[in-house]
Amino acid sequence: MNRREFLQTAGALAVVATAAPIPTLRAADKPAVTARHLPRWRGFNLLQKFVKRRGGNPPYLESDFALVQEWGFDFVRLPMSYLCWTDPADWLKLRDEELKHVDDAVAFGAKHGVHVNLNLHRAPGYCVNPPKEPLDLWTDDKALAACAFHWAQLAKRYQGIPNERVSFDLLNEPGDIPEESYVRVVKRLVQAIHAEDPQRLVIADGLKWGSKPVHGLADVGIAQSTRGYEPIQISHYKASWMHGSDTWPEPTWPLKIGEKRIVNKETLTKERIEPWKQLEQKGVGVHVGEWGAFNRTPHKVVLAWMQDCLDLWKQAGWGWALWNLQGAFGVLDSQRADVEYEDFHDHKLDRQMLDLLEQG
Repeated sequence: MNRREFLQTAGALAVVATAAPIPTLRAADKPAVTARHLPRWRGFNLLQKFVKRRGGNPPYLESDFALVQEWGFDFVRLPMSYLCWTDPADWLKLRDEELKHVDDAVAFGAKHGVHVNLNLHRAPGYCVNPPKEPLDLWTDDKALAACAFHWAQLAKRYQGIPNERVSFDLLNEPGDIPEESYVRVVKRLVQAIHAEDPQRLVIADGLKWGSKPVHGLADVGIAQSTRGYEPIQISHYKASWMHGSDTWPEPTWPLKIGEKRIVNKETLTKERIEPWKQLEQKGVGVHVGEWGAFNRTPHKVVLAWMQDCLDLWKQAGWGWALWNLQGAFGVLDSQRADVEYEDFHDHKLDRQMLDLLEQG
């Protein structure tokens, strides 16, 4: 399928999808999706392109999109590695057979009324996870040029598909780097995208691994994405990749840390909601791009913590995307030892967690 055929197909599927349900608002009455006014999208991260797999990555599954729609959600985030579709010998040579899987995901989203958010989890020059990239995106012009090239190609590929269906999340969880370095990189990537598709909705993750709003980007015309992993002692208890997490005491909610600190709903409001509301007041839309708790945290603690997070985000008017749909943080096949799972479409469903999410 060439680009013209793809756009025609995606457009036709969108018509079918919007004709099927009875909308709560006429299309003309719905506010436009802009960086200032994000819908309260709710959904999941899908991980088919999260890392490059030997022999090729699996395609996205239409059944996942159908399930998201069936449960009443409307958003998927696709954290992807650029290596999935890049020739190992040449960062600027793209392998179309892998990118066609992303085309399919965009078409599935149109068919099932699910917004598709494309994210470079591993970009030329940066990834929050090992192994470290050979060049550094924040300081190396070659890495920045390659990253801008990839985003420009994606912008060209999906040019004309409305922001109600597709958005771009530039870089996953930039770490503790100077704000001016991050702002410089983001502006370059936005410029590359908008040169191909001036209307494309762009989102930038906050600094310090998504936790800190970036006021230096408030006038760039993009939205920002935060995280819902606080406190880390709940979200990453005994996570193998989190150094020292196997020595943490079993968490409770509210959580006592040491002799003096208590983390509770009020703490999250002050430390994780109010700073982002200050950014929002500058005309920047906010979304929680990732959140959830690893499967070693006691289930009753997870649900109590999740309830407070969902309450806060609903009050703030923010959407969210659980990490993940299927897996150790998700509602399907999470392999928790303290859950009575429900057999569901050849999966093990955490019905209590799903019921909670549906209310949030």
